[in-house]
Amino acid sequence: MAKNKTAYVCNECGQDFPRWQGQCSACQEWNTITEVRLGAASPGRAKFVGYAGAGSSEVKTLDQIDLNALPRILSHFGELDRVLGGGIVPGSAILIGGHPGAGKSTLLLQTLCHLAEQMPALYVTGEESLQQVAMRAHRLGLPTNKLRMLSETSVEQICEVALKELPKVIVVDSIQVMHMSDVASSPGSVSQVRESASYLTRFAKENGIAVIMVGHVTKDGSLAGPKVLEHCIDCSVMFEGDSDSRYRTLRSHKNRFGAINELGVFAMTERGLKEVANPSAIFLSRGEEESSGSLVMVVWEGTRPLLVELQVLVDNSAMSNPRRVAVGMDANRLAMLLAVMHRHGGLQMSDQDVFVNVVGGVKVTETSADLTLLLAMVSSFRGDILPSDLVAFGEVGLSGEIRPVPNGQERLVEAAKHGFKRAIVPKANVPKKPPLGMEVIGVSKLSEALEAI
Repeated sequence: MAKNKTAYVCNECGQDFPRWQGQCSACQEWNTITEVRLGAASPGRAKFVGYAGAGSSEVKTLDQIDLNALPRILSHFGELDRVLGGGIVPGSAILIGGHPGAGKSTLLLQTLCHLAEQMPALYVTGEESLQQVAMRAHRLGLPTNKLRMLSETSVEQICEVALKELPKVIVVDSIQVMHMSDVASSPGSVSQVRESASYLTRFAKENGIAVIMVGHVTKDGSLAGPKVLEHCIDCSVMFEGDSDSRYRTLRSHKNRFGAINELGVFAMTERGLKEVANPSAIFLSRGEEESSGSLVMVVWEGTRPLLVELQVLVDNSAMSNPRRVAVGMDANRLAMLLAVMHRHGGLQMSDQDVFVNVVGGVKVTETSADLTLLLAMVSSFRGDILPSDLVAFGEVGLSGEIRPVPNGQERLVEAAKHGFKRAIVPKANVPKKPPLGMEVIGVSKLSEALEAI
């Protein structure tokens, strides 16, 4: 028998080491290096069928490569196609993660049931029985006469069945329960997850079959398993949503075939997931009674603008250290903007508690929310109600200047569609011809923005 080889791999960055050590010298993390047993190549291992475009060794120039050989597969959901960059690419490896109960299996079952009406598709379940999946499909009213099902946890056996069935799309639910016979560890371990994902990815590339893997998440919401798992796949998508909310968001963190940070919105109903064509209408469900500290901002998510309401509450603090709480935004940026407001806006909030909330559970990462946050902060601090037809966006610098943000024209057009009449934007983002019926106020300093409200 061939002797099994052993390697030591960092779970955070994927760096290999000849022996175990407490700290990874590449990413400086502690206690992240684990032993991975690399089994010898099995003589009965499945041999893949060659796929034109993936296994070819011929050297070509870029203009000689035929892109028409890889038409994208459109799923049943337009929001899913948007997040994936326009559809499912044949031969790609996609990883979808999310908390338990978010709806990952429901989304993929709905997608494959409709795809099976047009092309061969295979759904592999390792966590549920075939009866459980069939019960869900009947409850959701999905077409069940075309989708091929398989209950299996062996990666080699799955690939052998796939070579006989030759589907266009395969769903593996989930990668944490899969195992390989020549890896001496239990399913779900670092070595099993790494080798199983690598084997499925190579199978997808060499046969032109799109493989969608379902992944678990850890307590902090990141994908479970070694970090190298995210490097070997083509798309990493997170399916997020609170259990008490009927809305779910699908966001791409890595995509080799499209833009990252795309956002897709779904609604969970009794008949499964329904895509939301106009997500801005959800996040703009404001109360009937107007209050201070509330203002709408226009953020850019992937390739489209999104209108989101921002709420700020400023109140006298009863503690020596006032609280700074930001839900949906970076708390460090909130502290920085408070200092900018004190230095260049003349408002001292060192003895005030500041609470910031982005309505709808959206996580805002771009800097265009700076100006909206400061204006809403002033509104709550002074008790003044801002007009309900006002929107604002812009980046605020440390010297109090208002910097322009990308796609300013598209943001204003989206705000005008939803009935907003006024906008406070950076002076460089003021269009030559504003949208019909909208007054655009350009500002270059924080003091000018405070005068505008």
